[in-house]
Amino acid sequence: MKKIIAIGNDHAGLDYKNSIVQLLESKGYEVIDKGTNKGDSVDYPDFAHPVAQAVETEEAQLGIVMCGSGNGVAITANKHKGIRAALCWQVEIAKLARQHNNANVLALPIRFVTQEVALDMVAAFVDTAFEGGRHAKRVDKI
Repeated sequence: MKKIIAIGNDHAGLDYKNSIVQLLESKGYEVIDKGTNKGDSVDYPDFAHPVAQAVETEEAQLGIVMCGSGNGVAITANKHKGIRAALCWQVEIAKLARQHNNANVLALPIRFVTQEVALDMVAAFVDTAFEGGRHAKRVDKI
């Protein structure tokens, strides 16, 4: 079964989104684009909610959301049942979010990371599995 990833962005994330979609498709993922495709100012919850809902309803296995700081989309996504959105700014944090927290949505702070770092974080996030074990008990407490 092909892994499906939902992606959403506001105006700040438009350029990064296109590169991220290319990366994911080159890795064999199907991408559901829930973001804006225009550079005009828009409201980030309008794009974070659909991504979180896609993961919540299992339309997608993972989600990626992005805005200027990453905080708004992370807060929005985390309002959904079963969503564990992680705001990441380094590759190691993206890996640990999957390994230890079983994060299912990656939140990217577009104005604070380079496009190269964002792509590396996305690759790490989608290629890293949850370790389970002692971490499963902790995630269950969330």
